[in-house]
Amino acid sequence: MKRLSRLLSPLLIAALVLGSLPVAAAPAPAGNDLVGTTAVLDAASTQSDRAKIREILARDDVQQQLLAQGVSPTEVEARVAALSDEEARQMAERLDQLPAGASVVGALFAVFVILLVTDILGLTDVFPFTR
Repeated sequence: MKRLSRLLSPLLIAALVLGSLPVAAAPAPAGNDLVGTTAVLDAASTQSDRAKIREILARDDVQQQLLAQGVSPTEVEARVAALSDEEARQMAERLDQLPAGASVVGALFAVFVILLVTDILGLTDVFPFTR
């Protein structure tokens, strides 16, 4: 029994050490980082900014003005979706700062600026004077 134990002990130790080396040497999988509070709050504020913009653009008077200027609501929705988080935040802040009666004019101006910038960048073809 002692002889068997002396023979098997080094073999079992070597097997356990060699078996655990790949686990210890393996790199940590990416994407398992903890999500910080600021990241969660930024995502929530971004969603609320976009919801605020969509809410204003969904109003009937804004829709009528957009159609009067020749801009389709689907195109506006696509452009709002294409806004970066910073642009959406700035637009929502600007909409908050506008006076109560001028929100339609401000919203239309903001939409006009967005359309103008994307037209100048060549992403759309809305205004003929930007060519």
